[in-house]
Amino acid sequence: MTHPAERYLERCKELVERVEAQAAVVRTAADWFAASILAGRMVHVFASGHSRIMVEEMWPRYGSFPGFNPIVELSLTFHNPVVGSNGQRQAMFLENVTGLAERILRNFDVEATDSALIISSSGCNLVPIEMAEGFRRKGVRVVSIVSLRHSAATATRHAGGARLQDVSDLVLDTGAPVGDAMVTIDGLDTPVSPGSTVGGCMLVNAIKAEVADRLTRAGQPPKVLTAAAVIGADRATALFESAYDEHARRLAKLYEGLGDAST
Repeated sequence: MTHPAERYLERCKELVERVEAQAAVVRTAADWFAASILAGRMVHVFASGHSRIMVEEMWPRYGSFPGFNPIVELSLTFHNPVVGSNGQRQAMFLENVTGLAERILRNFDVEATDSALIISSSGCNLVPIEMAEGFRRKGVRVVSIVSLRHSAATATRHAGGARLQDVSDLVLDTGAPVGDAMVTIDGLDTPVSPGSTVGGCMLVNAIKAEVADRLTRAGQPPKVLTAAAVIGADRATALFESAYDEHARRLAKLYEGLGDAST
C-alpha cells in the first residue's frame, strides 16, 4: 500500500511525461516569444486566480530575465484574506465580469510584434478568455496554458461558448485531471492536492529555457537574475540592477502611444 504523498508524486511523474510530449509546441512558443523580445518588445503574461503563480514564475525571480510583462490584477489574485475585504468570493466573481479584460488592456500600448501567454486551469473563466480575444484583435499571437481534461468537463462562462484554448493560437496542456486535485484518501469523498501548478510551472520554465537559448544564439544573451551564491555578490547585484533597468525601458514602450487613435 502506498502512502498519499507517494501517490501524489506518482501522478506528478505523469505530468512530466505530458509536458515532455509537448516539446515541439514549447519550442514554437519560444520562437514567438524570443522574436518579440529580440524586436525590443515584450511577452505579456496574464492569469487570474491561483494561475497567477505561473505569471510570477516567469518573471521576476531567480533564473528569469527581462522581456516578460507580468500582468497581475490584485482584485483577481489576492487570496490570502480569504473572506472579508478583498476576499476570495469577490475575486471569483470578478474573474467572470465581462469587460474587465478590456479595461486592463487599455493600460498598455500593445503592438502586433508583442506576444502573450495566458494561463487558466479551467480555460473557462471570462477574464482570461476576453484577454486572449483582446490581444488577438490587436494582432498579437496568444499562447495559452490550460488543463485540457479539466476544461472539457467545465462549463465556460463565455456567452459564445468559447474556452481559452478556442481563442488561442497555440495551446499547452498542464496534464492535470478533472477537478485538478490528484489524490484520493480513504474515507474522504473529495480528492486533494492539485497538479495544474506543477504542470504549469514545468511548461513555463521549459519555455523560458528555450527562449534564453534563442536570445543567446542571436547575440543578445539575457540578463538572468542569479544568486550571489552562484556568481558572487557584486555580479549578482549588477545583474539585478541591469535586468530591472531593462525591464523598465521595455515597459516604457507600452505606455508611449496610449491615447493615440491607433491604441
